Amino acid sequence: MSLGLWGRKVAMMRVFTPEGVSIPVTVVDVSSNRVTQIKTVVSDGYTAVQLTFGERRATRVTKPLQGHFAKAGVEAGQFLGEFRTDETQAAALSIGKVLGTELFEVGQKIDVCGDSIGHGYTGTIKRHNFSSGRASHGNSRSHNVPGSIGMAQDPGRVFPGKRMTGHMGDSRVTTQNLKIVRIDVERQLLFVNGAIPGPKEGIVAITPAVKTPAKKGAK
Repeated sequence: MSLGLWGRKVAMMRVFTPEGVSIPVTVVDVSSNRVTQIKTVVSDGYTAVQLTFGERRATRVTKPLQGHFAKAGVEAGQFLGEFRTDETQAAALSIGKVLGTELFEVGQKIDVCGDSIGHGYTGTIKRHNFSSGRASHGNSRSHNVPGSIGMAQDPGRVFPGKRMTGHMGDSRVTTQNLKIVRIDVERQLLFVNGAIPGPKEGIVAITPAVKTPAKKGAK
């Protein structure tokens, strides 16, 4: 339960440390995060801050959203979502306030949540990283198939949850404990160490890390 930002995955690149070490980073644009609603326990049953991200013509959103943005007095956005917060964080904000990179600092650990890239209907080898069968010695046309799934007469059925073929990707994924390497305040960009979920131009949620790896020697 902490305030975060919505961002757009721009691309991956690399930055160099003063020692000349190359660090792979993902560039995330977090500009134009505007507060559109502050939810409280009294009015909504819980505390949250609703933000809109990006820009969109008012005629390209639904009539209910047009009224919602007009009531908040903010420009229509491309994406609308909320972050569960405590009452102290929510009370410090006002509707229409623009949030940006000031919520984070260099070296901070964050969690990034987004929709993973979809791969369509795939087989067990690709979907679950199974090993292929042998390519010779009688294994004709059965190199990349899962094999038998039967359970014999007892129990005589296939248990639910068995890893089989199906839709791969296009699911909500959270990558935890990523480090912010650099912040471009002028252009409102975050440089995050490593890869984050989703394709280019995908919308992601960035929040402070809920857990960090224990330090060596810590009990």
